[in-house]
Amino acid sequence: MKLERTKNTARHAAYGYLSRLMLMIFPFLTRGLFIRLLGSEYLGLNGLFSSILTVLNMSELGFSSAIVVHMYRAIAADDGKTINALLNYYRRIYHIVGTVILCAGCAVIPFLPRLIRGSYPADINLTAVYLVFLLDTVLSYFLFAHYNSLLSAFQRDDLVTKVNLLVKLLMYALQIGILLVIRNFYVYLFIMPLCTVVRNLITCFAARHAFPEYMPAGKLPKSTTEDIGTMVRGAMIGRVAAVCRNSFDSVFVSMFLGLTANAIYGNYYYIMDTISCLLQVLTGAATGGAGNSVAMESQEKNHQDMLRMNFLYMWAAGWCAICMLCLYQPFMRLWAGDQMLLPVPTMVLFCVYLYLLKIGDVMSIYSGTRGLFWEQRYITIAEAVGNITLNYFLGKHFGIAGILWATIITVLGINFLWGCRVVFRHYFTHFSANQYILWHLKRGAVTLVVGAVTYWVCGVVTISGIPGLIVTGLICVVLPNLLFFLIYRKTPSYQEAVPWLLEKAKLIRSSH
Repeated sequence: MKLERTKNTARHAAYGYLSRLMLMIFPFLTRGLFIRLLGSEYLGLNGLFSSILTVLNMSELGFSSAIVVHMYRAIAADDGKTINALLNYYRRIYHIVGTVILCAGCAVIPFLPRLIRGSYPADINLTAVYLVFLLDTVLSYFLFAHYNSLLSAFQRDDLVTKVNLLVKLLMYALQIGILLVIRNFYVYLFIMPLCTVVRNLITCFAARHAFPEYMPAGKLPKSTTEDIGTMVRGAMIGRVAAVCRNSFDSVFVSMFLGLTANAIYGNYYYIMDTISCLLQVLTGAATGGAGNSVAMESQEKNHQDMLRMNFLYMWAAGWCAICMLCLYQPFMRLWAGDQMLLPVPTMVLFCVYLYLLKIGDVMSIYSGTRGLFWEQRYITIAEAVGNITLNYFLGKHFGIAGILWATIITVLGINFLWGCRVVFRHYFTHFSANQYILWHLKRGAVTLVVGAVTYWVCGVVTISGIPGLIVTGLICVVLPNLLFFLIYRKTPSYQEAVPWLLEKAKLIRSSH
């Protein structure tokens, strides 16, 4: 079965951006109210426990990625029996994972006070707060989580996005109301597991309504489960590396610098992660179509598509990094206050961090849909070990800046440079990894120059407050994109990618 890849990608991207843009407002309000009404230590505690549960979520082991790869193949072959068996297998695995997380989470409880440097709010019971976070995570596995893989494989992530948007808006509205009216931290937290139950139930209903012919039933052949097992072992290691990169950073900040520093780090990371997720809407929307294309099209066609997507994606990523560079500090000053600002050099590292996270995103689409999890196992092991080791030594001596440098070094030196070679060795075998890396280095150099020019121009603006933020924002919208256009307009990448994008847009319009 050949899916309507362009139409589905556009639909997912449209709903994804609508969701992201709407959900940006409420978290900012919530974090701002947290700081002003409850204090930065409460916010730091919230970030710490979220990071701990993210670490425990490694128990999922990447089963979802491996299952979806097999679903791509089953969909391409129009094999409904295998899809049902995959759903059944996935349901059993998720119940096991939920039980493992529950047991592992309870085992962490005696060590909670040791993960906090200095004091924490006297009226807080650490165990009770932590158990609410644990309950929220465990419920997400036991309640119909396997239907997410079905929707993802059929490129119907837009249904998941709609449900998530509705429930998230409800959750944030309730939490903000609680902060304003009763200021009770426990009631505020309990809204999370309640909304998780509602979200999973609605998602299950939406999946059954969209695809009533697919239900968890049947058993997979041994060869399929063995293949899934091999992919899972590789994906598990990749998940460990991602957790080490994103969650251990917060844990180390809390251990070395305390909850207030963790709240400051969390504010900056939250903004960066929000922008990163906005960009990932594009790659997430394209994943299902790429999986279908990998199953049905030639290597040459997919390589050409990858380069086109990369050019457009890195243009967007570079622009976002430049906007962060120019707007980070004035926005943080208005949002959280001068006392919650990081030094400018540390702020710049967050911008570098974002850009380097993005350079591998399009490549990871093809790596994941091809199922190269096991082939990348040594890369992810090296990244995890390197990140934790550098986090400890650099974080201990240089604080937040050292922790950011640790992540930047491992993302660039291990994840990207080594990861490219593995993908080209095992899938894009007719093409050169060195040329691909050089291509990215040139784009990175252009982004650096354009960013420096834009930052200098924004520095000329002497208006403060909200008017100054608006003026700087307008400069960031126009100047970087104008410079990118002037630099790229005569390059082969631009001349191939832009007409390709316009053709896709024409197909989308004609389908409506």
